[in-house]
Amino acid sequence: MQLKNYTREFRYNLKLAAPVMLGMLGHTFVSFIDNIMVGQLGTAQLAAVSLGNSFMFIAMSLGIGFSTAITPLIAESDGAKDFIQGKSSFKHGLFLCTILGVLLFLLVFIAKPLMYLMKQPPEVVKLAIPYLDLVAISLIPLVVFQAFKQFSDGLSMTKAPMYATLLGNIVNVVLNYVLIFGTFGFPKLGIVGAAYGTLASRVIMVWYLWYLLKGKEKSKAFVTNIKLFVLNKFMLKKIVNLGAPSAMQMFFEVAIFTAAIWLSGLLGKNPQAANQIALNLSSMAFMIFTGLSVASMIRVGNQKGLKAYRELRRIAFSLFALGTLFAVSFALIFFVFHNELPKLYVDFDDVKNLADNTEVVGIASKLLIVAAIFQISDGVQVVVLGALRGLQDVKIPTIITFVSYWLVGFPVSWFLGKEEAYGSFGIWLGLLAGLSTAAVLLYLRFNHLTRKLIRPD
Repeated sequence: MQLKNYTREFRYNLKLAAPVMLGMLGHTFVSFIDNIMVGQLGTAQLAAVSLGNSFMFIAMSLGIGFSTAITPLIAESDGAKDFIQGKSSFKHGLFLCTILGVLLFLLVFIAKPLMYLMKQPPEVVKLAIPYLDLVAISLIPLVVFQAFKQFSDGLSMTKAPMYATLLGNIVNVVLNYVLIFGTFGFPKLGIVGAAYGTLASRVIMVWYLWYLLKGKEKSKAFVTNIKLFVLNKFMLKKIVNLGAPSAMQMFFEVAIFTAAIWLSGLLGKNPQAANQIALNLSSMAFMIFTGLSVASMIRVGNQKGLKAYRELRRIAFSLFALGTLFAVSFALIFFVFHNELPKLYVDFDDVKNLADNTEVVGIASKLLIVAAIFQISDGVQVVVLGALRGLQDVKIPTIITFVSYWLVGFPVSWFLGKEEAYGSFGIWLGLLAGLSTAAVLLYLRFNHLTRKLIRPD
């Protein structure tokens, strides 16, 4: 098939994906600003935020992963013009996400003592616990927001979540600035101020997204008059069967990056701070891929509803090609600027911490070389995974992600990440191995399924 049959889809793919990308990038940019603000307080504070967020990332992966079950169901209903099925999918998804948000908050809250058992730097743990106390509460509005976001994405209304996320980000940056440093008469709360900013912004995001959806003709009937406790067991089971494997897929990936935080903590506060810098920069690229993954879910879900399987495969491959182009671009940026980008996070005018800051930048610059290499693997695996979710194929991909990250990636990180081996660089070689394995296996799975749909045995 000619290349233009794929490239002609780029414009519509970007139209769908761009609002998701901008919203996610905005969120990551706030994390970038947070890290710069906290980095001015010292490397121990930066490492503490990294450690606290490592617990949050695990909980968030489960909540966000579970909520992705809503998007393909809504997209399929939208393609088939079935309002009743669509509203039922959203209502049951919202109910389950609310329950899950509360459970995840409780899980993180009671898991705090594990920090003392993980051989992390004591000064880092002391700073991380009060930060985690507050930021854990924000899991509840975050997972509820995800339910609304995934519903909105499923209707191809990707701009509304972007606007809500951008508003939340503005609130977060302003509150962080005044509360971390105690400006304009506010109390100086350090990293706890960042936690207050996160909590307030996520509550506002939920309200504003609901407000936007209530004002749109296409979505108003879905998000009003919701009888949340009138439930159907079959629909609950359907969403759980889709959501639970999706949650585990995201958990397996996020958990290996979280393990990288903990493994780097065994090397000391400076390697842990450097890991946080490289992870934050890599996350920005990942958000671009996430936007394309959402577009994959929507477009594949629509074509599945129409039973147009040849179109489904063509559109999916156009998204894979677009993801690869973005991945190559990020790889070049990370490689060319690997020495300069980490310098944004530390204060070289701070004479007292100059030695620590210099060491952190040196480690982070090496990690960005690995990050440059795994951009293509990361881009391919996340976009293909979105397409598989659009097909509502979740069980085999869950096994693939477990094998890739925990039977391939983690052992490499563990053995090569020891101080007597390659240290932080070795930890990130494990991430490269896991992402590359996932990209190959997930692509083979999608290729097999779509060929079978077009030419069933």
